[in-house]
Amino acid sequence: MQVNITQEELAQINRFARTELTEEQVYIFSVRLCDNEVDRDFERFDTDALTKLGELFVGKSGIFDHQWSAQGQTARIYRTEVIREPARRTAAQDSYQWLKAWAYLLRTEKNADLIAEIDGGIKKEVSVGCSMGRSVCSICGAESGTCTHVRGQTYDGKLCFAELKDPTDAYEWSFVAVPAQRNAGVVKHFGPERDELSQLRRQAEMGQRYLQALRREVVRLAMLADDDLDGTIFSKAAQRLEEPELLELKRVYEARTARRFGAEPQLRRLNGAAAGEDESAFLV
Repeated sequence: MQVNITQEELAQINRFARTELTEEQVYIFSVRLCDNEVDRDFERFDTDALTKLGELFVGKSGIFDHQWSAQGQTARIYRTEVIREPARRTAAQDSYQWLKAWAYLLRTEKNADLIAEIDGGIKKEVSVGCSMGRSVCSICGAESGTCTHVRGQTYDGKLCFAELKDPTDAYEWSFVAVPAQRNAGVVKHFGPERDELSQLRRQAEMGQRYLQALRREVVRLAMLADDDLDGTIFSKAAQRLEEPELLELKRVYEARTARRFGAEPQLRRLNGAAAGEDESAFLV
């Protein structure tokens, strides 16, 4: 439903218009852009990110289904505010916060149906398109994807999810049918995990454990091969590498280590014993 437009709000709207708009020409409404709750992809914006996103989304266009087309530009955000609800707790057990935005569109014949759908609660759910600087594991704080923790799993009573930090840009916001964030109308699935999903999850965990073991082995070999190497720095660098790079480094450092220490065969003859004489020299 349209609300009264104050002169202050009209002034904020007119920052984005080439010709000065009047109250009769614009329709304003508010939307819930995003929040700090863990979504169905087991990701969430941290609280500082919401404040920064609020700044970045001012002036951004509203479109449909993230289809980046000028024809789909319908509304524009003219102000935002982070709403805090201290009594409500998130899945991460902190205070719930969400980013509220006010947008305007023109009262034209073309927009009449959209205005009716917004007032009628049909066009309600929205999703945001933005770029984040970092994504970290909620359990250990490592860059997301570099540790062995699996999103959606619980470790010592704590849910594992990716915390999205340091927004760098906001592109657009869209009316969608099923956005990622639960409070924007995500479709939930109830019931036991399917066998296929459970198997895929186990395989993902095994893959993460394999990569972490491979990274540790590469670091160990590198330290053996080069005394001047800074182990802390190299270990951090190794966390960003994937299997092909790690296997190549493992091959290189294994060769260097063998040359440096002159790897000796485990099975060798004792005291020059000849073949056919004392075979006890080969017992291990």
